[in-house]
Amino acid sequence: MRRKNRVLLGAAVAAALGASGIYIATADAGEITSAPRLEAESYSVQSGAQTENTADKGGGKNVGWLSAGDWLQYDDVTIGGTDLTARIAANNRAGGSIELHLGSPTGQLLATFPVAYTGGWQKWTTVTAKASSVPAGKQTLVAVMRSPQSADFVNINWFTLGGGAAPSRGPATATVAAPSSAAPSRSAPPSSAAPSGSAGAGTGWVDVDQAAWQQQLAAFNAIKPLPVPAGTTRVAEFHTDCQVSNEAKDDPIVLPGLPGASHMHTFFGPTVDAVTGPADLFTRKTNCNAPGDGSAYWVPQLLRDGTPVKVKSFRVYYGSRLADPSVTVPFPPGLVVVHGDAKRQVATPKGASGQFWCAGSAEVGRSADGNWPVCAAGGNLIFQLVFQDCWDGQHIDSPDHKSHMGPMQNGQCTGKYPVAVPNLSFMVNYDSLGGDGLALSSGMASSMHGDFMNAWKPENLGPLVKICLNAKAKCGVEPKFAGG
Repeated sequence: MRRKNRVLLGAAVAAALGASGIYIATADAGEITSAPRLEAESYSVQSGAQTENTADKGGGKNVGWLSAGDWLQYDDVTIGGTDLTARIAANNRAGGSIELHLGSPTGQLLATFPVAYTGGWQKWTTVTAKASSVPAGKQTLVAVMRSPQSADFVNINWFTLGGGAAPSRGPATATVAAPSSAAPSRSAPPSSAAPSGSAGAGTGWVDVDQAAWQQQLAAFNAIKPLPVPAGTTRVAEFHTDCQVSNEAKDDPIVLPGLPGASHMHTFFGPTVDAVTGPADLFTRKTNCNAPGDGSAYWVPQLLRDGTPVKVKSFRVYYGSRLADPSVTVPFPPGLVVVHGDAKRQVATPKGASGQFWCAGSAEVGRSADGNWPVCAAGGNLIFQLVFQDCWDGQHIDSPDHKSHMGPMQNGQCTGKYPVAVPNLSFMVNYDSLGGDGLALSSGMASSMHGDFMNAWKPENLGPLVKICLNAKAKCGVEPKFAGG
């Protein structure tokens, strides 16, 4: 039988920890079972992990989002014999291993479990390992992830330790060292439950439909540019304005086919659920005002003291930051992209990167924890999320939903990312003056991130790119020039 311990920390404790680089993971990490099975989510301390509902036999939670260098610590466990097992799932063909160390992540190596591709993030198998010794008494055991690449590579449901007892108590709270801002960003793995042909299926690398892409490019190349009249603002830009369509604990890019498995997201444009794919969007109504834009956009929900904060407005700018924007082409069909890192939990004091800021008025202070601005009357809280400029020309999705996109180099798209596409910039305005009590559904302000699922009609997107971006001219929601 499973039980869940849920503990809410008082505001004083949270405030005391706020400036320490430590954050508290609450009850979802606290599900345990009795001996001899050690549930993966019953860690006391972890780095780089998150829990999710599992499709494995018995249900409950598994630990995912695990990549090279991540670790899980279990206190007061007893090793009952040399025969050990681990219940794992892997949707990354790179594979790797799970090392069990005594005392710390660099302590004595007890055993190593092999990790190989199992066919999906919820396709479970049991692997075995032999312990090098059987230490007496209760131990601190640390599971360390090893892989030749940096993307997420394994999910873990449970371990058995040769008949030894599981911890007598689960971690109703887990103390987690906040990752460095220089740490590689990682997104959640896709689920094997993804619909056929949807983003995130298979190994996570999804090839572009080259026939459809080449057809779209041919139509784009046939579009004739327009002369740019005097008075036009020479900025490569057009935009779309969207309203909130729905809010749900779904993410069809990161966790496709798993309704309710994500933190809460605010969706803009068409209504989106856990099984939505790019093709579905063409059949749905949208509230975005640019003709032909059926794309879906989403960000984590903003809360104040647990209550959702209303979005005042949402605008997506499409632009080009290249030295020569005339090389920019439309997005390929079916492209999905995630930008930002939901796992990044670091302080954002004034002057730090990844800032929320004040639009329409001055910043007159900071929240008690320093992470949120306080805006003067007449303004509002805003965040600008700027995506990458360049595409690899081959894939419309990747295992981390980011690696098929990359930055420009010296004002050009080159190397691994040779194709210039419109640069997305989310401008999210909130009906708030900032201050105390704010948090994202994904955690601290630094965890702000955004998702984009392309469903532009090519006959609308092509002229906007050719007439506006290629000519380095400002437009609105249509390929018509604007000044000012």
